[in-house]
Amino acid sequence: MWSGRRGLLRPLGCGVEELRCRRREREAALRKARREQQLVSKRLLRDEATEEAEGGCVVVILGEAEIQEFLRLAQRGTEEKERERALVSLRRGLQHPETQQIFIRLEGSIRTLVGLLTSNQALLQLEAARCLHELSHSEQSAVAEACLPATSYLLTYLSGHSSDFIELCLYTLGNLIVESEAVRRQLLPQGIVPALAACIQSPRLTVLEALGYALSQLLQAKEAPEKIIPSVLGSTLPQHILQLLQPGPKLNLGVAVEFAWCLHYIICSQVNNALLITQGALTTLGLLLLDLAAAVQRTKNAGLELLVCPVVRCLSNLLTEAAAETVGGPVHLRDERVVAALFILLQFFLQEQPSLLPEGLWLLNNLTANSPSFCTSLISLDLIEPLLHLLSVSNVVSVLVLTVLCNVAEKGPAYCQHLWPGLLLPTLLDTLALSDTEVVGQSLELLQLLFLYQPGAAQAFLQQSGLQALQRHEEVAQLQDRVHALQQTALHG
Repeated sequence: MWSGRRGLLRPLGCGVEELRCRRREREAALRKARREQQLVSKRLLRDEATEEAEGGCVVVILGEAEIQEFLRLAQRGTEEKERERALVSLRRGLQHPETQQIFIRLEGSIRTLVGLLTSNQALLQLEAARCLHELSHSEQSAVAEACLPATSYLLTYLSGHSSDFIELCLYTLGNLIVESEAVRRQLLPQGIVPALAACIQSPRLTVLEALGYALSQLLQAKEAPEKIIPSVLGSTLPQHILQLLQPGPKLNLGVAVEFAWCLHYIICSQVNNALLITQGALTTLGLLLLDLAAAVQRTKNAGLELLVCPVVRCLSNLLTEAAAETVGGPVHLRDERVVAALFILLQFFLQEQPSLLPEGLWLLNNLTANSPSFCTSLISLDLIEPLLHLLSVSNVVSVLVLTVLCNVAEKGPAYCQHLWPGLLLPTLLDTLALSDTEVVGQSLELLQLLFLYQPGAAQAFLQQSGLQALQRHEEVAQLQDRVHALQQTALHG
């Protein structure tokens, strides 16, 4: 993920600015890679009580004749119960991919289902919507596109009174959105963004969670930055999303997770992050980070990592915006509180979800990159040593830890005095012995900063067999010359 860079110590003319520039180029590449990692998925909403009542029957493939008979009974059955049972049987059959293919090839089948969806009988409407939901869960784009005639009605029903029906429509729309560009092309002029903006004011948590899912699917479309996100940013959705992410007793984990990912996709599009910052996104996310750090200390295995991940990503990406520096970042928070909260989360990741450690370290990198105060907090809270302990986790984590230490070292001699020698000297000797070129390169960059600001560091490094460590890497011949030159400066200066 980080671009390969050979670890050479430049002549003294290579200053801190050039080092910073090279590091920022690698970080830009990493941000691009992370923006392209999307969470496209589909969800299936089934009523467990209904499934149990139906006896958990084995799903069978329906033939054309059976499908036609169920549709006929659903349309023209003499009793409402008979019509409802026919749709239930059809729905169960549509759980099988082969039945779905047969169904969409059958002339008039979708038209009949849409007719039942728009009937004035609530139970038939609900079962017809459940049939469409089963179709929407198909992995075949042709099945999703066959449901196009139903989309305008599904949108209309989002303004209805039944929260269960609205929830079902939202999950169905979310499944259709992710599968087909044709579906999205039809939904946009039909007004899906205003419909979702109206729906977000629902007091029902199940509706809000379903809405977050549908919106996240829409925001992940490849055409979203040009055709969708500008409309979303022009609506009331961002303000409502930030309200739903406000920490406090009303925060619901399921709802917050969905909308945190929505915010992440909007931020990654880079359409207008300055607007989000002016609307208070940094403030909200900063407070939520503190709240999550407190929560992981109180609660075990509560699924909090599902929310921590998008929140950390959102903060990391927003901090790279020029507007973040204009408003001073999370200025309302003491730097020490933010850093302390982040280290609590890093410890949580280490114990519960090690794969999320790079996310937390990426945020720490962005916090310390241009902020002496956050670097001061690392030192004043004695967090350099815990940071060094993370070097043994993985090479990816090691590169990020070393990058954060470079951020601290480049702030000048006063900061380097707190880093050197301590545990850093034996640690760098160990990392230079590794075979990973990125870890070695980042270690060498940290050494260069230390030698630049702490001339005595060169002599101490050599006394601890640092030269032998460097000799393991043929490409650092220039570095050896530089070490000797710095040693001579230290001895005769």
